[in-house]
Amino acid sequence: MGQVLRNKGDFTNCQNRWLYIQYSTHVNLDQSAMKSIELLTLTIVLIFSLIMMSACSENPDPYQPKEYVKLEHPEWSKSAAIYQINTRQFTEKGTFNAAEEHLPRLKELGVDILWLMPIHEIGEKNRKGTLGSPYSVKDYYSVNPEFGDLEDLKSFVDRAHELGMYVILDWVANHTAWDNPLTEEHPDWYARDWKGDFRPTPWWDWSDIIDLDYSKPEVREYMTKAMKYWVEEADIDGFRADVAGFVPVDFWNNVRRELEEVKPVFMLAEWESRDLHAEAFDMTYAWSWYEAVEQITTGDAEDLSPLYVYYSWNESAFPKKSMRMTFVSNHDKNAWEGTMYEKFGDGLEAAIVLSVIGEGVPLIYNGQEAGNDRRLEFFEKDPIEWRDHPIGDLYKKLFELMKENSALWHSEWGATMIRVPNSSEESVLSFVRQNEENKVFAVINFSGDPQSVELEESLHHGEYIDYFSNEPVEFDENSTLELEAWDYRVFVGQK
Repeated sequence: MGQVLRNKGDFTNCQNRWLYIQYSTHVNLDQSAMKSIELLTLTIVLIFSLIMMSACSENPDPYQPKEYVKLEHPEWSKSAAIYQINTRQFTEKGTFNAAEEHLPRLKELGVDILWLMPIHEIGEKNRKGTLGSPYSVKDYYSVNPEFGDLEDLKSFVDRAHELGMYVILDWVANHTAWDNPLTEEHPDWYARDWKGDFRPTPWWDWSDIIDLDYSKPEVREYMTKAMKYWVEEADIDGFRADVAGFVPVDFWNNVRRELEEVKPVFMLAEWESRDLHAEAFDMTYAWSWYEAVEQITTGDAEDLSPLYVYYSWNESAFPKKSMRMTFVSNHDKNAWEGTMYEKFGDGLEAAIVLSVIGEGVPLIYNGQEAGNDRRLEFFEKDPIEWRDHPIGDLYKKLFELMKENSALWHSEWGATMIRVPNSSEESVLSFVRQNEENKVFAVINFSGDPQSVELEESLHHGEYIDYFSNEPVEFDENSTLELEAWDYRVFVGQK
């Protein structure tokens, strides 16, 4: 065997190299009768073998595919819905204690992950408005007295855990308030403008904050320890990272590793980039999904092309093990651009259905379930007016299906959307998500006109229950579907 391998020159394969070593050694040992030579030979072979084994482990087969996402998502995130709490506006009192009273209602709604907007003391220097922006952090180890104290936060987290929910904190790593003590204790930790002065994030109107300098190892260490403090002290379950892409990826990668040493965490990045999924973040924003659906429902797009582009990129460019957050509102959209009604008009319910039934982790911004039709003030007190509302009922029903039907789960646990061609593809989106246990067929009319839809191919064929009417439905090659303007139909397969 040794001679054959020498002739072929096949030493690129680790197994062949090992076999050659074994064969050659065997021959040498057979030819040698001297124990001293045997001992020397064995020693050399052992050393060489260890070197070869190390080389093989360091240089694996370059043609074998590698898993891009190296982190492990918490098991509890596989069918999760996320809910954003703007503590200031969530209740009349605007406190953690008052928010805690809503937790049973949110559990019943189907919420799993509670995202608290920044909880820290807000800077006073260059403050915007009366109360300031929660994203202008004065002290990373503090609790904003407007919301309560550390014990109030712990009580909120403990109650959420008792109900089977998880809490993530909004974390502002990119910048601090002008009067954060770090400006005096470590002024060298901050980025500077061309004049040598502290610098707000360039090109934005964020005049109430100044950027940190992540080329400094001390900044990275400080910020990592501050994040670990909240996991250790308040049993926080993870973080939503504000403008995550403005902070180096390698910082986030290390943060995830250190947090995981404390407990399994869930990390959400306010950014839309594949590289953040590899080692740092479970989920990124699906900003382009939001933009696509908005363009379609407002008539700025002539057809469904923006959605087809999004889902093509989502499937082809983002790894299967990643999670994308789909939404029709959040604090930025509501405060600065418009309410969900302003942004999606008559197509709002269709957009909500797609955000849950399609691939993605659905977000509710507080007040959506109450049909909030106001742009909530950002720097002033402006509490939500709570009431029962059909939007809340719709979310609740959709979340129930998402949790019980494994085809609709997230990341590697769920099924990929498969397009079902139809006769009105400029207006009607139709797709199937299925696995060995479950199958869901969805058809959504993203237009203000009724549609008579002929469905092509055979993927959708079979027996279903119409999820909203609870009526049995069967599809075959002769089936058509009548849809009203902005209508949506979700069919649950019967196996």
